[in-house]
Amino acid sequence: MARLRKSSTDKMLFGVCGGLAEYFNTDVTIIRIIFVTATILGLGSPILIYLVMALVMPTD
Repeated sequence: MARLRKSSTDKMLFGVCGGLAEYFNTDVTIIRIIFVTATILGLGSPILIYLVMALVMPTD
C-alpha cells in the first residue's frame, strides 16, 4: 500500500493533489476537479483542508 505523501513531481501549489492521486491510484486532474468543485459549491472547507494537508503531509 502506498503512503500518503505530497508529490514533488506532479504539483501546482504544494503537491497535495498529486500525492492524493498517487495514493488513490487515479488521475491528478480528477482530484483537482473535485477540490475546485467543492470550493465553488461551498462543500465543507476544502481550502482549509488543503492548507492543513500541505502543512502536515510529508514530501516524497
